[in-house]
Amino acid sequence: MASATPSVLFVCVHNAGRSQMAAGFLAHLAGDAIEVRSAGSAPAETINAAAVEAMAEVGIDISAQSPKILTPDAVETSTVVITMGCGDACPVFPGISYRDWALEDPAGQGVDAVRPIRDDIKALVEDLIAELVPAHAGNGR
Repeated sequence: MASATPSVLFVCVHNAGRSQMAAGFLAHLAGDAIEVRSAGSAPAETINAAAVEAMAEVGIDISAQSPKILTPDAVETSTVVITMGCGDACPVFPGISYRDWALEDPAGQGVDAVRPIRDDIKALVEDLIAELVPAHAGNGR
C-alpha cells in the first residue's frame, strides 16, 4: 500500500499572492498526489488581482481562493511547510520539514512584475513535486 499522501502548506504574510500562486501550481501539477494548503500570518481581505491574472495566463484559475489565517493545526498536520517571508510567525513543530523560499513580494505590483515571481514559484513547485512524489518526476515534460 502506498504511504499517506504528503501535505504541503504554503505560508506568506497576506496569503494573497505568493502562497496562493504556489498552491495553485502544486494543485494543478501534482493533482491528488499531494494535499495542498495555504495560509497567512496576517491574511489580506482578498487575493492579489495581479497574481490571479498572472496565473490565468498559464491556465490556472485561483480567483475562487481567499486568504486564510495560519493555524497551528494546519502546520502540525503538514508534511512540509514552505514559508515565503512570514518571519517568525510560523509555529514550529518537531518532525515537520520547513523550507523558506525567498521570493519577491508581489503586493502592490502589476502583472508585469508578478510574472517573474510566478515563474520562479513554478520552478520551485516542480522541484518539490519531484522530491515528494518521485513517480511524478518527468511526467508531462
